[in-house]
Amino acid sequence: MRVGIVGGGPAGSFFAYFLLLFAERVGISLRVDIYEYRDFGSPAPAGCNMCGGIISESLVQMLAAEGIELPANVIQRGIDSYVLHMDVGSVRIETPRQEMRIGAVHRGAGPRDVKQVKWGSFDGYLLGLAVARGARVVRARAERIKRANGLPVVELRGGEDHEHDLVAVAVGVNAGAKLCEGLDAGYEPPRAAKAYIREYFLGDEAISSVLGSSMHVFLPDIREVEFAAIVPKGDYATLCMLGDGIDKDVVHRFMETPWIRACLPAGVSESASCQCGPRLNVGAGGPLFGDRLVFIGDCGVTRLYKDGLGAAYRTAKAAASTAVFEGVSEEAFRRHYLPACRRIEGDNRIGRFVFMATDLLQRLRFARRAVLEMTRREQGLAGAARRMSMVLWNVFTGSEPYRDIVLRTVHPAFLARLGRHLVTALVSAESRPS
Repeated sequence: MRVGIVGGGPAGSFFAYFLLLFAERVGISLRVDIYEYRDFGSPAPAGCNMCGGIISESLVQMLAAEGIELPANVIQRGIDSYVLHMDVGSVRIETPRQEMRIGAVHRGAGPRDVKQVKWGSFDGYLLGLAVARGARVVRARAERIKRANGLPVVELRGGEDHEHDLVAVAVGVNAGAKLCEGLDAGYEPPRAAKAYIREYFLGDEAISSVLGSSMHVFLPDIREVEFAAIVPKGDYATLCMLGDGIDKDVVHRFMETPWIRACLPAGVSESASCQCGPRLNVGAGGPLFGDRLVFIGDCGVTRLYKDGLGAAYRTAKAAASTAVFEGVSEEAFRRHYLPACRRIEGDNRIGRFVFMATDLLQRLRFARRAVLEMTRREQGLAGAARRMSMVLWNVFTGSEPYRDIVLRTVHPAFLARLGRHLVTALVSAESRPS
């Protein structure tokens, strides 16, 4: 049995890893080819996967349960806290259980101007796990997927065809539509939003002294920006911005906002080492499968804004389990793979309300002040009593489903405490002279 996987990023590598693991358990012999033209051991853009590079608590735990321990040379910095910055002030939010389980990584070997590769690539490590299981990496660009004699065929650049019994498409948001033009399968790419990512070389000493081991989150009152964060890594800090219409002018306004500049190390607003404007999946593509064909990762369904790597793990494992234990027909994927995708998309619908609330917070100054004061007062409390801190932590990290985050916010104790702070902040705002 021959399996082709188009894309060697996390979704493709996880799929290959679990496919070969499950096949070994039931005595099925597979040949698995991963078509990936990028070299994740090279600095950007040759090895870049255009991602902020945060590994969530939940993914670290799931990988540990699989016996997969991320090596020290891949985790460039352990994140033990978040610092929330707003125009009304800042507050540090510690990990709920005082553990450093969030990792900051580079998806490739680092930004464009890396002089010496000191850190391992996260994507390269996952691809290595798949190869160790028996997968073969084909260093070629897949141009399209077609069918011949009822089987899917991967056509490589230059016209070389490779026939398979199953093909998994694990590419980016927009690449899937072009790949499948010859299938007549009616595939539509996911709805997408724009992100903006910059890498700044600051050196380990400057990062440690100013940013430390905290991810710094900003909620500016800039219409185009829904979320912004700076992630400290080895010698670099990564600026990530999400929103509609983000361009160089928006980035300039963000970086020149006085209270934001005051939070940043010297030099972070100067020219970047590397930058890109990737598109993010914010709505499932489809159909997500057919006979002997399945879409996983960003070209299928993923988590809204947060923990896309965790979603890649979940969908890849579900697809691999279906293929080995249930079959590779369209009906098999509908019955056993589709439910995993629907759980993610259903949670994303709840997540949209979460980000609508965040957007409202950015627009109302008194609400920002109330959230800040409530969070500050919680830092001296026991873990379970730090209700706003837990909500913010899970919104920023993506460590919990959005459904669980919303359930936390409707707890009577949370609502009562937030209500008191909102009233106090509103009265204080109205009493100030205009």
